[in-house]
Amino acid sequence: MSTETIEAEPLLYQYRRFFANQYLHGDGIEVGALNHPLAVPETARIKYVDRLSVADLRRHYPELADEPLVEVDIIDNGEHLQTVEEASQDFVIANHFIEHCQDPISTIENLLRVIKKGGILYLAVPDKRYSFDSDRPITSFAHLLKDYQEGPHQSKESHYQEWAELVLKETDKYQVQDIVKKLIKRDYSIHFHVWESRDFLDLLVTLKNHLNFPLEVQRLFQNSSEFITILTKSR
Repeated sequence: MSTETIEAEPLLYQYRRFFANQYLHGDGIEVGALNHPLAVPETARIKYVDRLSVADLRRHYPELADEPLVEVDIIDNGEHLQTVEEASQDFVIANHFIEHCQDPISTIENLLRVIKKGGILYLAVPDKRYSFDSDRPITSFAHLLKDYQEGPHQSKESHYQEWAELVLKETDKYQVQDIVKKLIKRDYSIHFHVWESRDFLDLLVTLKNHLNFPLEVQRLFQNSSEFITILTKSR
């Protein structure tokens, strides 16, 4: 890459690339890359996972109609990864994905499941303070644990309602109800959960210490409007 290209690339993506070059090697997958796949080093071989084909993704996200999307190698629900073998990947990338997951704890469990011991989970997560989620309350661990233990269906409607009121800024209760119904019908992928960097770190530490998740936090780096989290699978 030329100096001119590096200077033209936004700093956010330069830092993403920096950590990718440090940690990502071997065979891995990226979940939900859409139009922003992570630039990985030549030592990394990657396949792309998404829940829909490219054609179906364009229909689901009309706002991406003119954007170049990565070709999907594996069609699978990224929260479950049922078609990916256990301990088969040297790394998994999931950038701006975990906030879209209805059950983040189960998702992290499954992302770790498919990684080899000592492998890397690379996450970039939007910091709610610097996004359209700024007025939303941080998702509590109690809420996440309930979704994990009882299933996320019991809170899905309330997430859509919060989205309509605090992101779309709709004040009319009937309009809110109409928005919620339309989002549910489309099964539209909103930010179901939101965090600041310190709260996400607290979540990871709690998963390790209280739910015995096999993870070690290697880095948590505030990268402009997001934070990059590098985890290793400990066993």
